[in-house]
Amino acid sequence: MMVAFAPVAAATAAKADPAIEKAIADPRRSEANRARDQYRHPSETLAFFEVKPGQTVIEYSPGGGWYTEILAPALNGKGRYVAMTGVRGVANTQAMLDKNKAWFGATAISAFDPAAPSTFPAGTADRVLTFRNVHNLIMAGDAVAAKAFADFYAALKPGGILGVVDHRLPEDMDSAKEKKSGYIKRSTIIRLATAAGFKLAGESEVNANPKDTHDWPEGVWTLPPTYRLGDTDRAKYQAIGESDRLTLKFVKPKG
Repeated sequence: MMVAFAPVAAATAAKADPAIEKAIADPRRSEANRARDQYRHPSETLAFFEVKPGQTVIEYSPGGGWYTEILAPALNGKGRYVAMTGVRGVANTQAMLDKNKAWFGATAISAFDPAAPSTFPAGTADRVLTFRNVHNLIMAGDAVAAKAFADFYAALKPGGILGVVDHRLPEDMDSAKEKKSGYIKRSTIIRLATAAGFKLAGESEVNANPKDTHDWPEGVWTLPPTYRLGDTDRAKYQAIGESDRLTLKFVKPKG
């Protein structure tokens, strides 16, 4: 049975805290990463998620560290950056953090294990953020995804915010695409979050891309920055840009 979710008014784009803006403008960020700001809108996205110095911020599955290069320096000395990553990714994440220690400052890692209780201190995080990762959790299986959202919920303080950005699969498209295309439905993310106890607090279209038709031969990886088809129609995909993305904000209730 389909579950209907009441629409939440889109937020007006706002600029981030000055410390976040400074980190975004930092010349130590690579030119390649800075070129992607036009698609990822870090200032507006982090403002929407209400990220500020002084907070404990968990980033789930930071990968190569695109957002880490912004979050960790902005929190350096006035907050805490924690990378939550799968147990197989701990070594690579630690190497990324260690390589940039002078820039990032003191950071921490919390391993995510779908088969074991979370070791992160419960109720101590202000924000949990995940960028383009929920589709990976779904592809790993519903139980893995549910465990991740439960761990996110447990980590947050009451009133804490979970911020999710992911590749949007329109609601009228086949849900089976979620298992192979990299796109995911709004309703799927909301289902996972609400099952864990979260309440939907808002959504923004700041990362939307109307040029994306969501039906590419290699899924979301057809588009930049992956270009899975190589040089085939590369100019076409470059003109489209990165994927159409959902930006959802959830809150852990205080009561």
